[in-house]
Amino acid sequence: MRALIFGLALCSAAWLAHGETAAPQRRALSLQDCIQQALEHNLELRIDRYNPQLALYGLKAGYGAYDPVFATSGEHDYAKSGSTLFQGSFTLPGKETDTDVLGSSLGGMLPWGTKYNLSGSVTDTDGKRFTIDTNTLTSVLAPYSTSSGSVSLGVTQPLLKDFWLNPTWLNIAVLKNRMKWTDLGLRSQIMDIVTRVELAYYDVKAGYENVKVQQSAVELAERLLAENKKRVEVGTLAPLDEKQSEAQVAARQADLIAAQRNLAVLDNVLKQLLTDDFANWRDVTLDLSDTLDAELQLFNLQDSWSKGLTQRPDFLQAKLNLEQQGIQVKINRNQLYPQVDLKVGGGYAGSTPEFSGVLGDIERRDQPFYYFGGQFSYPLGNRAARNNYKAGKAQYEASQLALKKLEQDIMIQIDNAIKLAQANYERVGATRKAREYAEAALAAEQKKLESGKSTSFIVLQLQRDLTAAQSDEIAALVQYKQSLAQLAQSEGTTLERRSVNLEVK
Repeated sequence: MRALIFGLALCSAAWLAHGETAAPQRRALSLQDCIQQALEHNLELRIDRYNPQLALYGLKAGYGAYDPVFATSGEHDYAKSGSTLFQGSFTLPGKETDTDVLGSSLGGMLPWGTKYNLSGSVTDTDGKRFTIDTNTLTSVLAPYSTSSGSVSLGVTQPLLKDFWLNPTWLNIAVLKNRMKWTDLGLRSQIMDIVTRVELAYYDVKAGYENVKVQQSAVELAERLLAENKKRVEVGTLAPLDEKQSEAQVAARQADLIAAQRNLAVLDNVLKQLLTDDFANWRDVTLDLSDTLDAELQLFNLQDSWSKGLTQRPDFLQAKLNLEQQGIQVKINRNQLYPQVDLKVGGGYAGSTPEFSGVLGDIERRDQPFYYFGGQFSYPLGNRAARNNYKAGKAQYEASQLALKKLEQDIMIQIDNAIKLAQANYERVGATRKAREYAEAALAAEQKKLESGKSTSFIVLQLQRDLTAAQSDEIAALVQYKQSLAQLAQSEGTTLERRSVNLEVK
């Protein structure tokens, strides 16, 4: 018996533990909590955070064009020539040579276009050749050895074309520009995520409120149905009124189911923004702590325009695009010039029969050499450079107009956003009064119904009116909250408004 009781106790404990595990989790979240969660775990944002890092790597790679290039080489050559006939009587065997060559160089380019090359080489040759001994009229082996080497530095400096404004400088300037552009792109994406979180937050908040409204509507309909059944039983109400009440209950239950389904969809939209692990959040019930209220906000159109034209990432990116186009115009103009280069160089050489003596000659600097000069080149007509320059100028002018258009679009967008926010604030007051009037009208009509001076049909209609008025008030509150978020995004002040510090994030 004790074993049976103990077994039942274990089963009960296991069932209770399972029930506790399966119970849905609740998580209280303010809007600021949701923003923080999204900044840390939103998958879109985590992907976009790599873009500035990639741009930085690209810029560092661009500077690699200025890295000196070291090269070294070694080579052994062997050659043997055929025999020759001397004075038509004597055949001389061909000569043989063994040559060893070692060389190295260090060269590169400086930011202003200077090209330099420091090089050194050593050559050692051992050979065998034959001569004629005139006394014995026989061929004689005559080995020989020779060595040479040099150390030199050569510099080429462009004086017009490619002086400073060269393709390498252009590439680095563009990479710097794109790195700023990418930083602004990340800022824009963060602003977009924060705004979307705020919009989704209030959508879910409205979804919860609408579910409550529909639950209240069901309760009102059920209460009226119960009262009508009693009246039908005592004969003070026609059976048709009871059927109308039953239809009202069914309709309100259908509305409640639709509101719950809509809330589930909105809930998933917000969760998708907040997490990178939806499976762990699927069964979490979000308890949103911020309230739906309509705080009065004063709007200043000129101040909002100023913010939009100095803080919006897309406008700053457009200015960077114009700056990049200006850089290209500078390069294209530089390519109109002729190629005029100054060339200077020199070094020290050495040459001795013995290999060991070559380095000594170079060290003593007994055999100096140098050169200087210049070179000039210019394509006749230069049509490619001239038309590239004209095309670049035309593109720059088009980019200026595009920037002007974007400026105007931003001003119109901000103006519309302010007007929308003002209208939504006024709509909140109007819908609140409409809801209060609907409540008063329903209460009065219910009293008339109780005294027999009204009908169930009118009460049902007023119940529907109250539900619609409550839903309209919730929609107005949410739309006002969302219009403030959209105005901040239009101004480019979303991060400041929500106290988001990018350096910390």
